[in-house]
Amino acid sequence: MITRDDITGLVLAGGQGRRMGSVDKGLVELNGRPLAAHVIERFSPQVGPLLVNANQHRERYAAFGYPVVADAFPGFAGPLAGLHAGMAAAATPLIATSPCDSPFLPNDLVARLASAFDAQPIDIAVARTFEQPHPVFSLVRCAVFPHLEAFLHGGGSKIDAWYASLRIAEVSFDDEADAFRNINTAAELAENSRGQADVTRPNAA
Repeated sequence: MITRDDITGLVLAGGQGRRMGSVDKGLVELNGRPLAAHVIERFSPQVGPLLVNANQHRERYAAFGYPVVADAFPGFAGPLAGLHAGMAAAATPLIATSPCDSPFLPNDLVARLASAFDAQPIDIAVARTFEQPHPVFSLVRCAVFPHLEAFLHGGGSKIDAWYASLRIAEVSFDDEADAFRNINTAAELAENSRGQADVTRPNAA
């Protein structure tokens, strides 16, 4: 039976935010608070330790009160590089991920992903809504770290290509499909804001 203490949570905030105008998306404010703060509020009660993967403004992310880990692979290599950094720092057998731009993530995300591990021997559980998998919302065995590292060293970057050779289960969240909407652009930020959207570039930490 998997418990919270078996799971490190990892907030993925290591991207460049190109679609948001090349700003640090996790620090862009929604209703007066950074997107990453919204994610942490919903995600942290579902896991044991929590980490934030960030490659810029690390001091500002550290101000949320959790350790910050940067990619070991250069060039903003994507969410798999963030997962690699999180696994390298984690001391638990499992790691759960959520992107920093999805402030409405389900409050039962991790518990439902964990239930897939109780049902069958798998390496990774991925959230799915209808026919759409959401691989950045996942629960992964940290024992696959060498497999991931080899994939990244080989130049791989696509999540589905990486986990194609692993034992995977997709967990249906059709009943909470709206919770997986993310905020990639200034227009999406404005649509989800109660007030004026703030898409100004964060000050350097």
